[in-house]
Amino acid sequence: MRSESSSASPDMRLFVHHRTDYRFSEPQDRVVQLLRLVPGSHIGQNVVDWRIDVDCNARLRPGRDGFGNETAMLYIDGPVHAVSLAVMGEVLTQDQAGMVAGAAETLPPVLYIRATPLTAASESIRALAAEVEGADGTALDRAHRLMALVHRRMRFVPGRRIDGRNAATAYAEGEGNAADLAHVLIAAARRLGLPARYVSGHVLRPAHQHEWHEAAHAWAELHIADFGWIGFDPTADRCPDDHYVRVAIGLDHRDAAPVSGTRTGGGSEVLDVGVRVGIEG
Repeated sequence: MRSESSSASPDMRLFVHHRTDYRFSEPQDRVVQLLRLVPGSHIGQNVVDWRIDVDCNARLRPGRDGFGNETAMLYIDGPVHAVSLAVMGEVLTQDQAGMVAGAAETLPPVLYIRATPLTAASESIRALAAEVEGADGTALDRAHRLMALVHRRMRFVPGRRIDGRNAATAYAEGEGNAADLAHVLIAAARRLGLPARYVSGHVLRPAHQHEWHEAAHAWAELHIADFGWIGFDPTADRCPDDHYVRVAIGLDHRDAAPVSGTRTGGGSEVLDVGVRVGIEG
């Protein structure tokens, strides 16, 4: 968040393409997936068009989870050899200096103080939080310092898969993907008494807008007294601006994962994900 005021900025028009491909070594009797792929509209983010296409005979049942995320249950009856999901959307965004307003809020901020297995603070993360706790300034100042510390202490590895590592392991290794850095920031923020939650979404990287990336993006939101929820992206050491599309929230990655579910059948599966965000459709 920036403290100085600024005049309203023109809309940024972002186009998102997100594909998820599953291939199975043996035909599956049934595939059931919970999709959190649809962003909501709120102040600074207006969804113009969004659709999900499935390359086989499937049923989609829309809904909303306990965190307020738009969801869809995907049901596919076998035999299933492969599944491909294609998400395409157009979103108008404005720079709100990281502040979140007008989004669906179903739970009180205090719930986001609770640690989860992925966000439990190790001794090293507690020490990280302590570096900020005694510093001068407001809670907002401390949140910015904490984000900067995580950014400096951890190397961002964009191609690393989401593999269920917790914050303690990622921080000990000193590197990770966007989800890992978000988990570390969340764990440390909760040690400071700041409600913190995980956000999955997309980000425009102007120099790479024509390239496919191997995962969606992730960052954190912290609840700051007198301000409300504010986004903090430790991979870039900045608050989300008009280059970001906010999709889903939760206590950690498992609550906001774009796709999760089960299958009935033997064998193994291969997952391939591609994400492209640009200013051209």
